[in-house]
Amino acid sequence: MKQLFLCVMALNFGFMARAQDLPSTIVLDTAQVQTLDAVILNASRAKADDPITQSNLTAEDLAPINLGQDFPYLLRALPGVVTTSDAGSGIGYTGLRVRGSDATRVNVSINGIPYNDAESQGVYWVNLPDLASSVDRVQLQRGVGSSTYGPGSFGASLNLWTGQKVKEAGVSMSSTMGSFNTQKHTLKFSTGALTDGLSLSGRVSKINSDGYIDRASSDLAAYYLEAGYQSDKTKLKILAFGGQEETYQSWYGVDQATLEGDRSYNPAGIQFDDQGNFEGFYDTQIDRYNQDHVQLLWSQDLQGGWTSQLSMNYTHGRGYYQEYVDQWYSENVLFSGDAELSLYGLSPVVLDGQTITATDLVRRRWLNNNFYAANGHVTYADKEIEWTSGAFYSYYGGDHFGEVIWARYASDSEPGQRYYSGNGDKNEGSIFSKANWQLSKKWHVYADLQQRWISYRTSGNISDGSPLAVFENYSFFNPKFGATYRLNPANSLYASFGRAHREPRRSDFEQGVFAPERLDDIELGWRHERKNITMSATAYYMNYKNQLVLTGAIDDVGAPIRGTSGNSYRTGLELDALWAINEQWGWQLSLAMSENKNKEYVTEFDGELQTLGPTDISFAPSAIASSLLAYQTKSGWRVGWFAKYVGDQYMGNTEREASRLEAYLINDLQLSYDWQNPWIGKNMSLKVLWNNFLGADYVSNGYYYTFDDDYSNPGVVQTIEGTGYYPQALANGLIGLTIAF
Repeated sequence: MKQLFLCVMALNFGFMARAQDLPSTIVLDTAQVQTLDAVILNASRAKADDPITQSNLTAEDLAPINLGQDFPYLLRALPGVVTTSDAGSGIGYTGLRVRGSDATRVNVSINGIPYNDAESQGVYWVNLPDLASSVDRVQLQRGVGSSTYGPGSFGASLNLWTGQKVKEAGVSMSSTMGSFNTQKHTLKFSTGALTDGLSLSGRVSKINSDGYIDRASSDLAAYYLEAGYQSDKTKLKILAFGGQEETYQSWYGVDQATLEGDRSYNPAGIQFDDQGNFEGFYDTQIDRYNQDHVQLLWSQDLQGGWTSQLSMNYTHGRGYYQEYVDQWYSENVLFSGDAELSLYGLSPVVLDGQTITATDLVRRRWLNNNFYAANGHVTYADKEIEWTSGAFYSYYGGDHFGEVIWARYASDSEPGQRYYSGNGDKNEGSIFSKANWQLSKKWHVYADLQQRWISYRTSGNISDGSPLAVFENYSFFNPKFGATYRLNPANSLYASFGRAHREPRRSDFEQGVFAPERLDDIELGWRHERKNITMSATAYYMNYKNQLVLTGAIDDVGAPIRGTSGNSYRTGLELDALWAINEQWGWQLSLAMSENKNKEYVTEFDGELQTLGPTDISFAPSAIASSLLAYQTKSGWRVGWFAKYVGDQYMGNTEREASRLEAYLINDLQLSYDWQNPWIGKNMSLKVLWNNFLGADYVSNGYYYTFDDDYSNPGVVQTIEGTGYYPQALANGLIGLTIAF
């Protein structure tokens, strides 16, 4: 701990996301700032005085570092946040972990609508490229937080509200260029507020990058269109937004030897001849997916302190993984049966008297889904109480199927013949009621009750041909209580208790896991606010029953595999501070220290069942820190130095040394300048990011697996360990220019 403290104290670094305009950003918790457009708010948003651990950002906070990297990379300065990138550059497939909880445990909503995939519970930011350019406000709630729609929070809730308020008509163009042939181009427009209460705004974006990892390219496109109407009592928005992505697969990682010798190597799409001689890589080993969202958001002011809100959503997603299956590589390196004709329902081929039972082939694995959701709530508010009650319903229908589109030896098959087909149907409903009481000038009390129902059905088979028949119903009651006590105008204390439940995801059912999880979360916090400094400290204890933890292993498409660890807990202390030193200097510091334990972990090793007692939970570093130092000149230049430290973590739950992921420290440098040029545009902005400018050789993610070898030494079972790593880019840069007309 002493070493960590000294490390943090040495970080005289920063970035512009929180210090771009020091006089106006001295308040760290921007929940105190009233929103410009109430229609984007919803019942899951925590108020500034609620006893909920939260961090808040605005569009102005995101803009200086929004140069093409995915949304998780814009949140790196928040307490307890760790980001990952398969391609190593922050573009493409990226992930977000909070308090050691993986991305499937973070409940993400967009305008109050769940964004997590209903079956996998994952969040795929690659499907909505450049989303940050249309986001107005962000709130990250750590812990159970307030009632949310969709899969419950098991580590954090991330609420996004789109629709940046523009009072005047205008057009802006942004372009970014940078390392790895990265390019981002964004065009935005707005009519501003018209005389009849109508408004129209939109965005189109295009992002391309070759990635740091070999062939880990990204070809991304996105759109956002918003039509609005506003009167004295009515606010209505209709939104259409979505994205199209094509990325070359880079989820396989590299082993230790390759990491040390050729860290950007990518084995995806590798091809060999029949003798095992390397021939090259398959050009279209890709992931291609389209996702479109349509939302209706309606808010109505009623009489006597009452308001109502209704939100409706339709999401359509469709796409596939395309993969070259090399027979020699499958049989001699992976030791898998992926090249066997029988897996695809194909008959053996007899050629020149020889029976062929396996072949090189190209397969596609498809997902085609539809998601419908609606929620509504009514709110009553006066000087002493704010009470909200609402309901939510969603339906998800997803088709999963695979096709063989080419084979060297195809027997009697037809192109596009399906070799597996299954579906999943999920219905979810919930009701909630929450209230905030201002009992006195010092006491603020909070209560939140939610009842949630889930019905999940599957039929058909999965990619290995095994049947999957699930017919499960779940019912969860999730109470939450808390209070805030204001000691004086500058200091307040809060305490809360929250319970959450989580149903298994589709891949858990494939592993035979049917039991739900339960989380009890206790949060104790202190907030300090003065003219030029804000600070907060939070102590938490999160106790889990039947927690599904990452085993460390991944499946054949890079998705983490989970297993039940029994009872477990996460406890820690989070510190966050922002100091506006003067009109030119500002400093933000965050520190998260935690202990994340399986209470009694049982595993099998060398053929014997072993009880290991308390062990560290996988992918849960005990220390995460960041420091941000920013300087702004009177002429408009802004310079920032940002540093992020992530401590050691294990990629498995057995604390084996082979599974250790080493700590790392990265430093980014940011530069921006805003000016006006009436000959070109109303406003112009130059932004420069120099990421990892000290060239740290680090790995942010990986996997750990074991298998039993009973062949090498007959009669003796020896457990073999293996690891894979996702190396991140060395020093790299991005430069962007925005012109507003």
